[in-house]
Amino acid sequence: MYYFPFGQKLHPLIQEDKSPKKVFVLGVYASAVHARWINNGKIICQALAVASEPRIFWDGNLVEAKNIISSIKIPEELGKLEPAGKNLNGPSAKVLNENILAPLGFTRENAWLCDCLPETRLNSSQAKVIREKYDPLIEKYQLNPVTIPLRPSSFCTKERSDEITEELFKSKADLLILLGDIPIGQYLKKVSDISYSTLGEYVELYGYGTRTKVTIKNKEFDVLPLAHPRQIGALGTHSEKWFCAHKKWEEKMHF
Repeated sequence: MYYFPFGQKLHPLIQEDKSPKKVFVLGVYASAVHARWINNGKIICQALAVASEPRIFWDGNLVEAKNIISSIKIPEELGKLEPAGKNLNGPSAKVLNENILAPLGFTRENAWLCDCLPETRLNSSQAKVIREKYDPLIEKYQLNPVTIPLRPSSFCTKERSDEITEELFKSKADLLILLGDIPIGQYLKKVSDISYSTLGEYVELYGYGTRTKVTIKNKEFDVLPLAHPRQIGALGTHSEKWFCAHKKWEEKMHF
């Protein structure tokens, strides 16, 4: 069992609605609920990962965020937690809904959502904040150690690939959308005979936003590799190339 700062247990995020869907979306790894940590009017951390999201590709609903964060108890001397800025919880879900599913004529209700790794992991900046701001307080205030692993380079083991394929078949979807390089190289490359390993290679062969066919366990699917929501939504550090490519695709889809 892994733990967040201030004690919440990590749990996997999987598709809850198991009814047949039109599209299967495969992302990279689950995100988390982020809180702003404030003490004596000073911001200790703008976006501290403090809990697993309530569902896969959570949209950052503020009421839910407040309820989750208010349930986390921290010593009075360490200040308080409040929801992080509105763009720091659920931004990928908003991109998925508005910039990927909507142009295709789908809603969330039409989609089966999945990640190569169904749990959140810490990136280097998150780990640095915990190491510098949280860890020195553990002994004095009897806080729990943070045990969530760092973001790995490998998200999709053979066992996990088999689980994803099982979900794909359960979904009854005919269209498989892959978000960025990792679902292509770490999932599709393992389960299908394809000649590309990255989005860049796919685009060179077929063009951005073009559907092609793949065969997985003797069943044919339409596949649509697209940029990761971080790129599509210009969320922090991103590639202008993929941002522009996706924007052009959206404009084309609206005609």
